[in-house]
Amino acid sequence: MPTTFTHEFNAPAFKAKVSFNTGLFINGQFVDGSDNTTIDVINPTNGKVITSVSEGTPKDVDLAVDAAHAAFDTTWGLHTPGAQRSRLMSKLVDLMEKNADELAALEALDNGKTFNWARNIDVAGSIDCIRYYAGWADKITGQVQETTEDKLTYSRHEPIGVVGQIIPWNFPLLMMAWKIGPALACGNTVVLKPSEFTPLTAIRMCHLINEAGFPPGVVNVLTGYGNTTGNAISSHMRIEKVAFTGSTLVGRKIMEAAARSNLKNVTLELGGKSPNIIFDDADIEQAVNWAVFGIFWNHGQTCTAGSRIFVQEGIYDEFFKRFMEKTRSLKIGDPFAPDTFQGPQVSEIQFNRIMSYIESGKAAGAKVEIGGERHGSEGYFIKPTIFTNVDPSMKIVQEEIFGPVCVLIKFKDEEDVIKQANDTLYGLAAAVFTQDLNRALNTAHRLKAGTAWINCVNSFNSNVPFGGFKQSGIGRECGDYALTNYTAVKAVHVNLGHKM
Repeated sequence: MPTTFTHEFNAPAFKAKVSFNTGLFINGQFVDGSDNTTIDVINPTNGKVITSVSEGTPKDVDLAVDAAHAAFDTTWGLHTPGAQRSRLMSKLVDLMEKNADELAALEALDNGKTFNWARNIDVAGSIDCIRYYAGWADKITGQVQETTEDKLTYSRHEPIGVVGQIIPWNFPLLMMAWKIGPALACGNTVVLKPSEFTPLTAIRMCHLINEAGFPPGVVNVLTGYGNTTGNAISSHMRIEKVAFTGSTLVGRKIMEAAARSNLKNVTLELGGKSPNIIFDDADIEQAVNWAVFGIFWNHGQTCTAGSRIFVQEGIYDEFFKRFMEKTRSLKIGDPFAPDTFQGPQVSEIQFNRIMSYIESGKAAGAKVEIGGERHGSEGYFIKPTIFTNVDPSMKIVQEEIFGPVCVLIKFKDEEDVIKQANDTLYGLAAAVFTQDLNRALNTAHRLKAGTAWINCVNSFNSNVPFGGFKQSGIGRECGDYALTNYTAVKAVHVNLGHKM
């Protein structure tokens, strides 16, 4: 019998006792994994076990796929009109709103992000996303193509079938919403794997999915490890599509597994090394505020983190001074404290990885202007870190660190900075700060990135496409662009009178 997670939250922002089953969610029921093994979920603020959740295995993936196929063939897909799918998704959104504080608290507990950020961005964005796609469920249409008068030709956008989805630990609930929203709207059934580090909100969502009235098997959620459960999903012969958000390294493995198995459709949202360009005519105060948010929000654990900050030489010194002051003012600590900006990194593994990059930067000759060490003696806290005196060959300039670490680089002119900004394997996002509209648009258009922000950063909307160039991924999430990831286009030719 799966274990039950019970926790008493006693923070100023949220006081409540929560309790729910932590089994695998297969065919509308919570069950133990086939091997009866569990995974410990760790509190990143102190390194202690929060609870244990059932561990999924390849056998469980098979069971989940069977349930998903059964649902697709009987109670979902083309058997459930878009209007009905929309109603069920809207019910789920209503339940998410009702339980928003609990979802935010769970996100803060196992991820370490602050409750305030989780409530106002992660949970709010997840609600908005699923509500947006609920609106699309009965509006997915094909086209009639004009050919000849004795022939009717039209296209249908049909659901693919069973889709696999693998989500990361940095935005667990939001990434779940980005994945299941368009998949369900289009009529697909889902087998989803959350990160083993942060499974609590995904499991809690399963209870809400049942409460909303979704048929069994439409959504199946299995917590497990990437090399077992994740690999089983990406290589499964009866899963027709896989979507993944995470590192470029793992994305390559998923793409390879998808190709080696049944050549399944793949969408990948991968890593980034985003440039943040500050021209000398920028509003310095706003540029500083956004730059701090761009790199240190979510503890730097953001694929779009503005980790390479390019500042034009005319304002470099003033920007540097203010950037340092703002960084020093950031409160690090308890994710549930109302004034905390930055909590701990998600895990000991991630903590050690970030610290190894910091040591690499020091060894290569870069100068640590602030930070560069752990914060406190307990948990996985790292001080916000700013490097200067860097060159393009350094690992801290070229590789994704995924932590509160940035490099500050002086540049001369537009040609210089565009060349430097595009000197990366990645192309997920970029930001430009200037009060010259022509310069802003010209720079944004020349940057090789899937998203370009002007005078802001890390700003997302459910109806706006998101995805990367180069090694930052394949395909787009959000907006109507995401619907193409979850439909198969069929052409139908009807003979109205042509005789042989």
